[in-house]
Amino acid sequence: MRRPWLAALLVMAFSSAPAFAQGCAMCKANAKATPKDGQRAINRAIVIMLVPPLGIMSLGLGFAFRYGKRRDQENDRTSD
Repeated sequence: MRRPWLAALLVMAFSSAPAFAQGCAMCKANAKATPKDGQRAINRAIVIMLVPPLGIMSLGLGFAFRYGKRRDQENDRTSD
């Protein structure tokens, strides 16, 4: 297989699908009971709390791929 990381990503995505179905019933009931402005505020808060971890993970992946490319180029130069 040429892309083992793709297979690993698919396995992780499909194995975590049942976890997405387990919403917190109490949180859902509380959010549903709030007025529309409160629901919008909750949605914005969730998005705001997701941005920093996703940004940090994206930077980490970017650096990892960049390092991998540089390492492969250096190995190609030394093997010639």
